Amino acid sequence: MHDIRTRRIPFEFPQDIEPYWKPDMPEWSALLNGLSLTMPYLEPFLIRTIREAAESIEEAELHSEVRAFVEQEAQHFSQHRKFNELIKSKGYPHLAELESEMESYYRKLDAASLQKRMAYTSGFETMTIGLTRFLINRRRWLFKDADPRVASLMLWHIVEEAEHKSVAVDVYRAVCPGYRAWVFGLFHGSFHVLSMAIRGATMMLVRDGRFKFVNKLRLTGLVASFLMTWAPVLVRSLLPGHHPDHIEDPPWVAQWINEYDVKEGVPLLDTSHDDIPASFT
Repeated sequence: MHDIRTRRIPFEFPQDIEPYWKPDMPEWSALLNGLSLTMPYLEPFLIRTIREAAESIEEAELHSEVRAFVEQEAQHFSQHRKFNELIKSKGYPHLAELESEMESYYRKLDAASLQKRMAYTSGFETMTIGLTRFLINRRRWLFKDADPRVASLMLWHIVEEAEHKSVAVDVYRAVCPGYRAWVFGLFHGSFHVLSMAIRGATMMLVRDGRFKFVNKLRLTGLVASFLMTWAPVLVRSLLPGHHPDHIEDPPWVAQWINEYDVKEGVPLLDTSHDDIPASFT
């Protein structure tokens, strides 16, 4: 059984947070803002799906992990919703159009079979293993001198994704197994969310006149860098018999958890530090 904790962290997103919260990498700021936009629609869908699937599970330990998964995901999308409202208030009300599209998409997906929905759910959760490696192992590049409030939000989220990385796969295999459907779900969940994040980033950059050739090149480079980090995880995940627990998390994940256990409160990171250690200010 995995130790999955619910942390109700009172992040604050005051008006002095800038949309491009890492000034030297506006494309990265926009891309992660775009990813954040998906969370209040993606994660409620994941919750609805895994709750329905859990009704067929008899194993008490897995039931307990599903409850913890739901509690963590609920905390995630509630915090991202607050952050997203701040971003939209900074001159990006048109991002609501993309939000409306995502809400409609997931409501339509609700009508699909449980196997298809669980394949999407477990596929996306598998993709986050690669995202964890990307955000944490490359944090010096991605978050150095970024607004610590935004960086702390994003890295808290990915730490908890690492904590519950196996739950959706375990539920899928227990309730509606099927290798081909799962492979389709892996690509469906992963690339659908990534495409929505890219669209959100593009809408911001276009609005600000920052979608010239050099901006497109940098945005493409960021996406390519993530895909190269994710590729080994993808290959391993496609092997029959593979389980998410077979992939070790970056040591920084455990360091963050240990630090939070000692201090709790709002885990604000020191992004001015060259290493961005798991030590809260």
